[in-house]
Amino acid sequence: ANSRLQQEYVPSAHLSAACTCLAWAPPGGRPPPSKDGPQRKKRKSEVVEVDKQLDILAIGTAVGSILLYSTVKGELQSKLDGGHDNKVNCVRWHQDNCCLYSCSDDKHIVEWNTQTCKVKCKWKGDNSSVTSLCISPDGKMLLSAGRTIKLWDLETKEVYRYFTGHATSVSSLMFTTVKPMNDNKPFDGITGLYFLSGAIHDRLLSVWYIRSDRKEKNAVMSFTVTDEPTFIDLTVSEVKEEPVKLAVVCRDGQLHLFEHILNGYCKKPLTSNCTIQIATPGNDGDSTPNPVPILAAAFCTDKQSLLLVYGNLLQPIIEKVSLNTTESHICLIRDIQKALSLKADVALTKVKTPVVNSDTKVLVPGIPGHSTAVKTPSLGKEKKKNKRKPGETEESIEERLEALDIDVSKVKTPGGLPQTDSFAVLLVQGLESNDAEILNRVLNTRKENVIKNTVARMPIHAVIPLLHELTKRLQGNPYSASLMVRWLKAVFTLHASYLSTLPDLIPQLGMLYQLMESRVKTLQKLSRLHGRLFILVTQVAASETVQDVTEVNQTAKLVYEDESSEEEGSDDEMIADKDSDENWDEDEEKEEQSDEQDMTVEKEINGDSDLEPENESEEE
Repeated sequence: ANSRLQQEYVPSAHLSAACTCLAWAPPGGRPPPSKDGPQRKKRKSEVVEVDKQLDILAIGTAVGSILLYSTVKGELQSKLDGGHDNKVNCVRWHQDNCCLYSCSDDKHIVEWNTQTCKVKCKWKGDNSSVTSLCISPDGKMLLSAGRTIKLWDLETKEVYRYFTGHATSVSSLMFTTVKPMNDNKPFDGITGLYFLSGAIHDRLLSVWYIRSDRKEKNAVMSFTVTDEPTFIDLTVSEVKEEPVKLAVVCRDGQLHLFEHILNGYCKKPLTSNCTIQIATPGNDGDSTPNPVPILAAAFCTDKQSLLLVYGNLLQPIIEKVSLNTTESHICLIRDIQKALSLKADVALTKVKTPVVNSDTKVLVPGIPGHSTAVKTPSLGKEKKKNKRKPGETEESIEERLEALDIDVSKVKTPGGLPQTDSFAVLLVQGLESNDAEILNRVLNTRKENVIKNTVARMPIHAVIPLLHELTKRLQGNPYSASLMVRWLKAVFTLHASYLSTLPDLIPQLGMLYQLMESRVKTLQKLSRLHGRLFILVTQVAASETVQDVTEVNQTAKLVYEDESSEEEGSDDEMIADKDSDENWDEDEEKEEQSDEQDMTVEKEINGDSDLEPENESEEE
């Protein structure tokens, strides 16, 4: 009622395995009221709502054991071991006998006898891990789910029905009706009932109908929500025309309310009747209201009001809200800071200044490796206060550095910029203050190792702002783009693991993806064009060199004819020889030219180019 923690259980060292699931045992062995059937996981915060006799809590752990904890005694009652050898995903109590059912990543379902703490029965539930269980209202059947959903007969431990299930592992299963809608047939305890399932990373909750035949395996209707459902509660429909009310809390902190009469098949996914969000008023200094995540919600016994759990998991606030379903969207304004402000203890201890002996050496925070001359305070009373007297002037930073025995001239580097250590600091400062000058100085470095060290030393929170800055600069001129690519490469190689953990990575880096894709698309065309242009340019150059050679005038300037016919013949031979010599020279030139062309064609095919990569990007 007052959102206060009633009890906290911390497992001792030899039992310390993370708690993965919990379920309350039905009070006193008798079936609980229909509202709080064992169909759902309950948070500790909901103890208040349920009957006072609730005592035992079954806690499944990550190592496969199940702990039974008594809330009345405030201690561990017993430990169930030997059933599972992997993480327990779900525990469910049977309404009537004190049996407990559990399922695990080891693909098995185990039925426990909680009196003797022994395994009553164990069977294989699925080919992959079984993630969720639910017991039917009459207690004779059991639903289990990994990805596909199976309905088991608890007496024979055989599968009674199969259902298609979800693409991902099912996180919640619960029955929505207690009696079938049509009363004309005798009720066998299961046929005609509806149940609901939700899965991780799945924004649709599916409703399934248990038929008398095995024909239909698909969902009869589905509810759509804004994000993966993390907590579901519903009011069970007991009368024929009573609608089922459903409260679904999503990962994004919103609560969706549905109200629907389950009466057969519905093709379209149903949207919520009402969405509830909580936000801070945003009045103190910060004018923007911040969303407060809703962690869980449960219907009260009157089915008309809701218990909301919101805020921080360590200190949640629980509030009762009456439902007003006329509006489709409700935003509750709650000042969570006032509610959560921890009361500070009144008796504050007075701070004592230690008495420093003149012989002791005091280490002062400074730059390691610098010996600092420490002035020990001569009188305890005369402590320097920050408030300066009006006449005094504040010491300059240089004076302070001299007091710390640091050579000021060494700190200032010739370029006015410190090296890699402070590059990371500068980069972060530039990103936070959006200072173009600092950013230009840092980002225009060409040295690979400087870039690598800077990216490695920068804090994680600056990665996304840096990527945004790089994206902005990539859209600029090609010269700066070629520099930015080096930074991008360093960021992606060093911080890939952090980036892959961000849920909203795709919208954050959408611009960058598009840029990269458009650049890569044109690469092939550009390299072809580059090849062709290269051939053209070389051909033009070659033809110009041919034209530059001055033509030799081949008409003889002087012809001397001799009378003797023999000599005439030899002269002719000489001329012919000379001719053929010149022709041969020309042929050689042509061959060289064609060789050059062949080379360039080969280069184009192999994608080589004579240009250096930087010049190539300029040409792009």
